[in-house]
Amino acid sequence: MGRGKIEIKRIENQSNRQVTFSKRKNGILKKAKEISVLCDAEVGVVVFSSAGKLYDFCSPRTSCVPLSRILEKYQTNSGKILWDEKHKSLSAEIDRIKKENDNMQIELRHLKGEDMNSLQPKELIMIEEALDNGLTSLHEKQMEHYDRLVKHGKMLEDENKLLAFKVHQHDIALSGSMRDLELGYHPDRDFAAQMPITFRVQPSHPNLQEDS
Repeated sequence: MGRGKIEIKRIENQSNRQVTFSKRKNGILKKAKEISVLCDAEVGVVVFSSAGKLYDFCSPRTSCVPLSRILEKYQTNSGKILWDEKHKSLSAEIDRIKKENDNMQIELRHLKGEDMNSLQPKELIMIEEALDNGLTSLHEKQMEHYDRLVKHGKMLEDENKLLAFKVHQHDIALSGSMRDLELGYHPDRDFAAQMPITFRVQPSHPNLQEDS
């Protein structure tokens, strides 16, 4: 008995819908892989779930290239515009930056002394001049750093001398104050000096004084 025909419409039950999506998505990606291998075809598949999750496939021989290459090919052959001039300009800018980065990597290897066999004498002279300029700039930076260190060291030395002088002056002042206290303090004399001159002890019985 053959399988009944399934009506193609939205599955209302969320759990059943997710199960069906998972099965059919895997089936589509599997078929895309099979046709790319069996028929040596360029295949690109992009699937978004209802939650926005991305699933994609790109045929093995184009896997090293972004999927955008297949989309550009589709745009060229179909005549449909997939992105505007702004995105084209951005893509061109990205390609330019990648090319510049590649050139800089090559120049860096040359400056390290790598891959030198393919260079012409003129190119070797330019590399030598670049290295000489780099060494000169490096020496200048080192001298600037050395001068700053010397200046900072001189400033610290002057501050240290000033601090030592202030400590010495403080010690002298403290020693003088202590010596003045030791030489100038006399309790008996100071106490007598504070007594009034007119103060005398008068006898309370004058007759006793006359009898003596």
